[in-house]
Amino acid sequence: MQKQEFYQSLVKQTESLITGETNIIANMANISALLFTSLDDVNWAGFYLMDSPSELVLGPFQGNPACIRIPVGKGVCGTAASTAKTQLVEDVHAFTGHIACDAASNSEIVIPIHKNGEVFAVLDIDSPSLARFDSDDKQGLEALVTCFEATLA
Repeated sequence: MQKQEFYQSLVKQTESLITGETNIIANMANISALLFTSLDDVNWAGFYLMDSPSELVLGPFQGNPACIRIPVGKGVCGTAASTAKTQLVEDVHAFTGHIACDAASNSEIVIPIHKNGEVFAVLDIDSPSLARFDSDDKQGLEALVTCFEATLA
């Protein structure tokens, strides 16, 4: 299966998991489990939620225990939250200000999630491999986030 087809299937699975469910935490839990079990070569998949204008707090995830609080603007997650732009990092060790929650992580993609026009949370996925994520992953995961955002309105 081509990557684009894989992500189209993943978005459809996400839609079927969250359609009709209004509890955001339950939906995040199911999405993180779906991503963790469906994506190859990942060691963490989950969410950080805006806890204040200056801080993210750990949300539902799959993987090893993680950092609980991340300042907005710091690390890959905090940068995604502050810029409201997807961060695709081939080598986290080369990312200025990277926060090493899991020393096994070498690459990362973080997609901001919007609610009412503001960053509400970020989706964070880590891999032990360098350059694990590419533009197809970015496009596919952004489509998945768009599907999730539709339930937040």
